[in-house]
Amino acid sequence: MKNLRFRLILILTVIIAVGIISWRGNTPKPTPKPKQAPKKPNIILIMSDDMGYSDTGCYGGEAATPNLDMLAKEGLRYTQFYNTARCCPSRASLMTGLDPHQAGMGWMTTDDFKLPGYRGDLSHNAVTIAEVLKSAGYETAMTGKWHLNFDPKPNFGKENWPLQRGFDKYYGTILGAANFYDPGYLARGNKLVNTTNDPEYKPEHYYFTDAISDNSVKFIKERDKNKPFFMYVAYTAAHWPMQAPEAAIAKYKGRFDKGYEALRLERLERMKKLGVVQPDVALSPFDGKVWANEEDKPAMLRRMETYAAMIDIMDQGIGRIIKQLKADGMYDNTLIFFYRITAPVPRSLATVR
Repeated sequence: MKNLRFRLILILTVIIAVGIISWRGNTPKPTPKPKQAPKKPNIILIMSDDMGYSDTGCYGGEAATPNLDMLAKEGLRYTQFYNTARCCPSRASLMTGLDPHQAGMGWMTTDDFKLPGYRGDLSHNAVTIAEVLKSAGYETAMTGKWHLNFDPKPNFGKENWPLQRGFDKYYGTILGAANFYDPGYLARGNKLVNTTNDPEYKPEHYYFTDAISDNSVKFIKERDKNKPFFMYVAYTAAHWPMQAPEAAIAKYKGRFDKGYEALRLERLERMKKLGVVQPDVALSPFDGKVWANEEDKPAMLRRMETYAAMIDIMDQGIGRIIKQLKADGMYDNTLIFFYRITAPVPRSLATVR
């Protein structure tokens, strides 16, 4: 009797379990919501010219760079980036992802050596990042120094100017170095302008670094809201000539008075604390003119103060770009990269204003 009762209970349990499973199996599943495609990020590449890699605050430098320091704190700092030692080749590599010789820019834009890697003009066999992103639905804009076409002459074409290499908008200098108060070969789009006849930008006091920052903000404001955007911001700071407004230079008065040897030791200690270099790194022997024997101390101090001011002003402009991104609700969906080109600057070419 007990065995029969046990069997009945077991059979009923199995029947109920099967019924529950069957009922659950027949319950219509909710229709999954269609997955939205991830929103494409905006991309900003910022380039500075002729700067040592430790010249910003987040790498140990003396100049005040709170905005770049903030980006470094929120993101990543790289310590093994390599450039190609000169201005044009580095820019060609950045724009194309190729070895500069593959892009036709193994040397500068002043000479065409009639060799594939040394044409002084960006190769049309190379595709720029702007051309690629434009084909992927991005709006593209550039501000600042281009310096990727053969030095222009009156009869030269514009086939290698920014608008012909993938950019929708452009404001900056086609050539390399420029006077910060009156840059030569300044262009808006495909048209040459100057600091007084540009209908879209007439500040009370013109300074090229500020003009690059202001026009970057302008392009962000005017962007197509239905597209992601890519912007290349190529500052000429801190390339010679060493020029900055007096108020900006005055901020660094006295900062460099200790002289070369002391300053390099102090910077190395900051770099160690920041983790930019290993704790056991030692400085190479000092092979320059010692500060005690420097005959031109006032001029050398003025150059160092001006150089720091130029970096400071650039950082302030980057801050305005970040502020606009935040105001438009785009900051969290924007990739921001900051690069430096490190190139030798002849001492005789450093001038001040």
